[in-house]
Amino acid sequence: MPFVIYAVPWFNEVSVRYIEAILSLPDVRLAVIALDPEEKLPAHLRGHLAGHWRLDDMLDSGKLAHAAGSLAQHFGPIHRIFSHQEQFQVPLAQVREWLGITGMGVEEAHNFRDKARMKQVFREAGIPCARGQVVTEETGAWEFADEVGYPLVLKPVAGAASQGTFRADGAETLREALAATAPGPHQPILVEEFITGEEHSFDSFTIRGETVWHSLTHYHPAPLEVIRTPWIQWSVVLPREVDHPRYDDIREAAARALKVLGMETGISHLEWFRRRDGSIAISEVAARPPGAQITTLMSVANDFDAIRAWVRLMVYEEFDTPPRRYAAGAAYLRGQGQGRIKAVHGLEQAQQELGPLVVAAKLPQVGQHTSTSYEGDGYVIVRHPDTEVVRQALLRLVSLIQVELG
Repeated sequence: MPFVIYAVPWFNEVSVRYIEAILSLPDVRLAVIALDPEEKLPAHLRGHLAGHWRLDDMLDSGKLAHAAGSLAQHFGPIHRIFSHQEQFQVPLAQVREWLGITGMGVEEAHNFRDKARMKQVFREAGIPCARGQVVTEETGAWEFADEVGYPLVLKPVAGAASQGTFRADGAETLREALAATAPGPHQPILVEEFITGEEHSFDSFTIRGETVWHSLTHYHPAPLEVIRTPWIQWSVVLPREVDHPRYDDIREAAARALKVLGMETGISHLEWFRRRDGSIAISEVAARPPGAQITTLMSVANDFDAIRAWVRLMVYEEFDTPPRRYAAGAAYLRGQGQGRIKAVHGLEQAQQELGPLVVAAKLPQVGQHTSTSYEGDGYVIVRHPDTEVVRQALLRLVSLIQVELG
């Protein structure tokens, strides 16, 4: 019976879902390393854990290794240690190398985590990506702006989910972005050309270096625009036609990107652009499950549990390819104004028009604090065999439902 360790910071709704998925696998003993005490875990799960180890710093690879080694003394050799959190990929890779555990190594983890290093790997392999430069002082950013022009994107070298990302459309906004990011020797930032066009994701499962299944999404509008405009309600469409020839170029580029970065077994979330001239450019790749309800969209479009499929892949290196039955999409609901949620308008009309298409929803509740996440205060997920029906339903949802703050 394999002994598996899962690392999570907090026992929130997302982390609990992943823990439940691992516990659902046959013949697995699971221990969890977390910042939270075991009492924070829902009662129905506590009795099923083999062990729990609480840390005060999840990014300290030495402390992680000590925790993992101590758990191994009690429960035997560690079969796998992993996490859905992008920030833990390098520390966990170091633990694997120190303790001789199968999984992604340190060099490969750095390839995925360090976005500047990633772009260098891409450029050397001839994979299309945005031009970029790592800077440790403001002068470097101004020189890059003179060379490339505007608009530009500034982001942390080890960023995740568009956190700490800024767009500069000219000298004034570049000055503001540099003040916010404060580049320095101990805090380098990546400055990139801003690619105009449609933004998408390419999400895939890989076993022993071979991509065995993939999915695609279209963002409306792009995530950076969503971050810059806190009130905008946005959507993600997962089309049914993932094998259409119009995606041949990104399938080929994504497969090469994963190979040169060193993906062996796991799930990846790759963000890419379709420029106005039809060419593509890869933005970045994360060696983790996608956020923003994309795992849910993958699940409902294919009638399978994408989270359980991923943990089974990580533990057993097994994956059963599900057929694509539907298109799916998510509309993200965000408040307009300031303060707590005062009212949610349009729900009755939305239910009347689109209720049969809805397969999941988390609706904003009156009185709750508005979310600081780009995912917003709630969401509605729809599916249908016809991609255009899904697309039109999402447009209607974000126009009908309005979240009033006050």
